[in-house]
Amino acid sequence: MNKKHISILGSTGSIGRQAVEVIAKHPDLFVAEVLVANNNADLLIKQALLLEPNMVVIANEKKYNFVKEALSNLPIKVFTGYDSVLYAAQFGPSNLVLTAMVGFAGLLPTIKAIEAGKVIALANKETLVVAGEIITRLSRAYKAPIIPVDSEHSAIFQCLLGENIDSVERLILTASGGPFRGMSYEELKKVSVKQALNHPNWVMGNKVTIDSASMMNKGLEVIEAHWLFGIKPNKIDVVVHPQSIIHSMVQFTDGSVKAQMSPPDMRLPIQYAMSFPNRTKSDFPRFSFDGKTNLSFELLDQNTFRNLNLAYIALNKAGNMPCILNAANEVAVELFLNEKLNFVQMPELIQACMEKVEFIANPEINDYEKTNTITRQLAFELYKNLK
Repeated sequence: MNKKHISILGSTGSIGRQAVEVIAKHPDLFVAEVLVANNNADLLIKQALLLEPNMVVIANEKKYNFVKEALSNLPIKVFTGYDSVLYAAQFGPSNLVLTAMVGFAGLLPTIKAIEAGKVIALANKETLVVAGEIITRLSRAYKAPIIPVDSEHSAIFQCLLGENIDSVERLILTASGGPFRGMSYEELKKVSVKQALNHPNWVMGNKVTIDSASMMNKGLEVIEAHWLFGIKPNKIDVVVHPQSIIHSMVQFTDGSVKAQMSPPDMRLPIQYAMSFPNRTKSDFPRFSFDGKTNLSFELLDQNTFRNLNLAYIALNKAGNMPCILNAANEVAVELFLNEKLNFVQMPELIQACMEKVEFIANPEINDYEKTNTITRQLAFELYKNLK
C-alpha cells in the first residue's frame, strides 16, 4: 500500500489523539502532513515532535508564539488563526483529511477539504447533520469520497461493501444506553455532570460523552446515516446494546442481517478509514467467544430520552431544522456542563429553539451560518426561563 499523507483537523481531541497514535504505530503506511489544534498548544507540540509534520496550526492566536518557539529547531511550518485552519484543510501534499473538529466549527474546513478533492475521513457528526445535502452534493461534484469514522457508521459502511443499496431494508444503529440506561424522568432530573461524564464503555471528549448520555449522539448519528448511505429516515432504527460489541447492523430485504463486531476501541474505525480500501494489522483487543460476555438488545425509552425523537423530527422536517437542533444542543450541553441546566432541561431547550427559530426550506451555507448564530443566541436567552 502506498503511504497515505494525512491531515488531522482536531489533532488534540479524543479522535485526533488516537489518530496520532495510529500514525505513529505505522510509519510505513501513514505520513502526518498537517496537525490542527484549537487551543491545546502543549499537546500539539508533543504531537509535532513525535510525527514531525509538514505544518501545524494552532487556531488560538495567543498561543502562536509559544508553539512557534517550541518547534523552532524543526522544519515545521507554524500557522495560526481560522484562515490558516481553512488553508490546512486544502493543503496540497495531503490526500486524506481526518475532520475531527468538534461542533459546527468543523463544517467549513470540511467543505474546503472536499473542494480540494481530498478523501474525507469524517469524524465530525455536525458536518452532515447541519448541511448534509450540500456536503453530499459537493462530495459527488469534486469526487471527494467520504469514509465514516464513527464506530456506528464505520460498521454500516463495512456491512454495505459489495451489497446493492436497493437490497437494504433497514439500518440498525446500536446505542450502549449510556450511564443512565433504565432511569426514569424523575431520576434524570437529579443526575450530576460527573455522573453524565462517566460513560460505561467509551472514553470520549466531554461534549460527545454528554451527547451519548442524553441520546442526542444517537439522534445525530441517525441524521448522519441518512446522508451517508441515502437511506430514508423511516428505515433507520436505534436499538440499545449495552455491551457495545456490535457497533451497528444492516438488515436486507431477504431478512438476513449483517453486523460488525469488535471490543469498543475507536482506534479500529480510525485506522480502517485511513487504510481503506485495505485493512491494516493491529494489536487492538479482540473479542473473546469464551461465553463470559452475553450480547443483549432492548428498545430505547424515547419518552424519557427525548433527544432521539427530536432528531427524527428535525430530519423529517429537513431544511435548516437539523442545524437548529445541533446549535441548540451545543448550547444545552455547554449549559449543563456549567451546571446551569439540569439533565432533563436540555431537550426542553432544544425543542423550544426548534419551535421559535425561523425555518428555511432550502438553505445555503450562509443560511446555516446565520441559523447557527441566531439559534445559539436564542438558546442562551431561553434557558433562563427553564429554571
